[in-house]
Amino acid sequence: MAGAGDTHKSGLTHFDAKGEAHMVDVSDKAVTSRIATAEGHVRMAQETFDIIAEGRAKKGDVLAVAQLAGIMGAKQCSTLIPLCHPLPITKVSVDLTMDAALPGVHIEATVKTTGQTGVEMEALTAVNVAALTVYDMTKAVDKEMEIGGIRVILKDGGKSGRFEVK
Repeated sequence: MAGAGDTHKSGLTHFDAKGEAHMVDVSDKAVTSRIATAEGHVRMAQETFDIIAEGRAKKGDVLAVAQLAGIMGAKQCSTLIPLCHPLPITKVSVDLTMDAALPGVHIEATVKTTGQTGVEMEALTAVNVAALTVYDMTKAVDKEMEIGGIRVILKDGGKSGRFEVK
């Protein structure tokens, strides 16, 4: 729980009463099971979509590499985002699905832990790193790809309870 000096008058927990950035003290929070799922997409030209779908990318299996990159990204979240707590992640899953309607790749990442703070940032990082990997592996044929729609769609556990995009 945040103490009186742990929250800025704006209600933002990463700023203290003086307005200075700080890592939130979670030591008084209950240890609970926590889960978060995030999603996003990479929109691309039809030709790029076909290259990935048919396994013709010169750098290899785009979806498999991006899946591993997303998992690695979740595990590195606290080294990338300055005020994130390092967490004992118990599960990371990253699913990449070809979506002809975009055309492109839909990405969904779920992260679990048992701890004192949530894993939304880890799920968001997993999606971002997976999307960046798709871009990196196919940029030679499509520099106009668009990464977007990145958001948390599920968060559960902890004091604030369940949040789910319907």
